[in-house]
Amino acid sequence: MRRHTILAAASCLAIVLAAGSALAQSGQPLAVGTTVQGAIEEGDQTDAEDAYRYDDYAVTARAGQRFEAILRSGEFDAWLEVFPPGESAEALGSDDDGLGEGTDSRLRFTAPEAGTYILRARPLSGLEGGAYTLSLTERPPAPRAPRPSGIRLGQTLNGELSARDPETDDGRPYDAFSFRARQGERFAVALDSEAFDPVLRVGRNVDGAFVQLAENDDGPDSGLNSRLIFTAPETGDYLIRVTPLDAAGTGAYSLGLREGPPPASAEPIAIGATVEGQLTGSDGKSESDTPADAWRFEGREGQRVRIDMTSDDFDTYLELFDENRVSLDEDDDGGPAGTNSRITLTLPRTGAYIVEARAFSDGTGAYSLSVTEVQPDRMPEPIAFGTALQGEIGEADPRDDDDRGFDAFTFSGVQGQRIQAIMRSGDFDTYLQIGKAGGEFSALEDDDDGLMEGTDSRLNFILPEDGEYVLRALPLGSDGEGLYSLELVDRGPQPKAGSLLIGSTAWGTLSESDATTDSNSHYDAYRITAREDEKLLITMVSNDVDSFVAIGRVKANGDFEVLGSDDDGLTDTHAKLEWTAPADGTYEIRAGAYQHGQTGVYALTVEKKP
Repeated sequence: MRRHTILAAASCLAIVLAAGSALAQSGQPLAVGTTVQGAIEEGDQTDAEDAYRYDDYAVTARAGQRFEAILRSGEFDAWLEVFPPGESAEALGSDDDGLGEGTDSRLRFTAPEAGTYILRARPLSGLEGGAYTLSLTERPPAPRAPRPSGIRLGQTLNGELSARDPETDDGRPYDAFSFRARQGERFAVALDSEAFDPVLRVGRNVDGAFVQLAENDDGPDSGLNSRLIFTAPETGDYLIRVTPLDAAGTGAYSLGLREGPPPASAEPIAIGATVEGQLTGSDGKSESDTPADAWRFEGREGQRVRIDMTSDDFDTYLELFDENRVSLDEDDDGGPAGTNSRITLTLPRTGAYIVEARAFSDGTGAYSLSVTEVQPDRMPEPIAFGTALQGEIGEADPRDDDDRGFDAFTFSGVQGQRIQAIMRSGDFDTYLQIGKAGGEFSALEDDDDGLMEGTDSRLNFILPEDGEYVLRALPLGSDGEGLYSLELVDRGPQPKAGSLLIGSTAWGTLSESDATTDSNSHYDAYRITAREDEKLLITMVSNDVDSFVAIGRVKANGDFEVLGSDDDGLTDTHAKLEWTAPADGTYEIRAGAYQHGQTGVYALTVEKKP
């Protein structure tokens, strides 16, 4: 944060442009029992790829609190999403036509923790919109789950789902049935209903929670009824859940448990070999009850293999099992040329492995399958902060699970430290990933074109804890090769928030040295003190950046809890947020750019709402 000047009155905002008519509703508080009228229209927020416009509402929830949101519109196909507290881009739940009345949505969700959730109202797709109504109600506690009924091999039971049954976290009623299985035992489960579209789920009870292991909606050649072939990964008790596809689904059903068909007999294939196969209707069955061929190879611990399946006759699907038929990985379209499949994996132990080759649905025909050894992961090379190095991606490099060659580098950091990595290449589209050192690599953050200069990358990241980290430099596509440069920069700790009096204006400049959000957008932070029910008007204007303001609290673990936010509430690029303080206390306002990488001058005003 730099060059901040506190002025005494909001009238000094010389760079304010004429306000547009569209009021963005991003982050507007939505209370339980409220129904609001809104509209998706030009000027509203859009997602990162401009695929749809949306309005966001902030819902404050207790842990375990259950909600029902209903979105109705006569002008677009309604879609509801709910996002957890924090800055997660992954929705907690979503619904399209759950109301069962055409294209209106009904989303039921349970808050796993206390905090502010974002409820997003949007069309199913496209930038067209129109008027809508959105309501939010609290649902009563779910009925206590009874002890599951038992079901035996060879038995068919009749049951009925009703509103009195226990519910899943997304509000679907269910009945539960238990059975015992030995490791490797194979079962065929059938669920039929003329009253609702049934969904089968098989799992286990782990510490009181249902952990799903397999699921089927519409089994092959069974219409909307469900068919599932399940292989027990170990000896123990298992649960079958009978659920409807639609949360409103209730009625009679029948559930059958039979001995499953034997798995496809595994033919040998050597690492380094390619075989030509033929899927037919008389082949063995996969767990999705579709024709499948099985191929067996021997591997050693730490060996890295790539399995490719291609076909001109059907959409291929690969799954890799250990010798106990426990699934290790699967893939649909990860291979080249559209619907071909590829698995790249480091083998966890020495022994036999089984590749199941099948179609994505129930297709048959000719295919080609190969198992190839690829370069194992190398120990990452150390890289020091302030280092700028030259490298090359080539055929001899190790490959990741998407078959991209990569170089890996390791460095040490401390919690809260901000690092920046910049990768440039004239030979390929660059891509950066960062993860924790040790064990199988899992990316904590990544970047493609963050340098905003073509296809070069800039990754800004705040280290979540002390320790060793791995930085991967790689191409975006699997065919990328060539020279690159890489630089690692220590940006120091996150800047501390400044102070701002209500009724004043702060002039500031967003710069490369400022704090960044998880999406790499720069922001400055200000602390204000407000009284309970005090109504504030917060505006941010800038001719240099697309303004975005958020107000919230910093929790004990360092996470920022958003209590309100706005993007284009004043004009297309200027923000205006009307907000009411829920309690006496200190709050943090973040004045930032909506798009990552943007820098420039802005003015932020906080005043009491007239």
